[in-house]
Amino acid sequence: MARNSYSIGVLLIGLAVVLLLGKLGVFHVLLSFFWPLVLLIPGLLFHFLFFNRTLPVGVLVPGGILTTYAVMFFYCNLFGWHSMSYLWPGFILGVAIGLYELHLFDRGSDRGVLLAAMVLGIISVVFFGLTLLVHLGVYVIALILVFAGLFMMFRKRKVW
Repeated sequence: MARNSYSIGVLLIGLAVVLLLGKLGVFHVLLSFFWPLVLLIPGLLFHFLFFNRTLPVGVLVPGGILTTYAVMFFYCNLFGWHSMSYLWPGFILGVAIGLYELHLFDRGSDRGVLLAAMVLGIISVVFFGLTLLVHLGVYVIALILVFAGLFMMFRKRKVW
């Protein structure tokens, strides 16, 4: 009986420490940064279970989507949620990555899966480009003008 009461005592002290840390906000700080693990862990688990030959190839689609979204959300946690104003095409890219993984690892996959992945990937890249152009347009135009000026200054003149 003494061993049982000792274990219960340790459990009660551990519970008290968890409650005090929660009241001090330690868990809130940790969870506010690491919450994308809720998406990343299942995404990586889907990949692990497929490559371990436990689950069928279809789990790569949600695995690719969840992993891509988790990476985007970690980026936003690190650099601020204003980053989502130019990362939003990543939501389309996540679906494209999932479909491409399905095509890549499914031997009997239809060409339509590859076509859908490529179309969604191209749409995502175009939207990323347009979004960056809108946000960084002045800098892009200035950079193009600098390169055009350098090209005109240092090009070799053709002699007829």
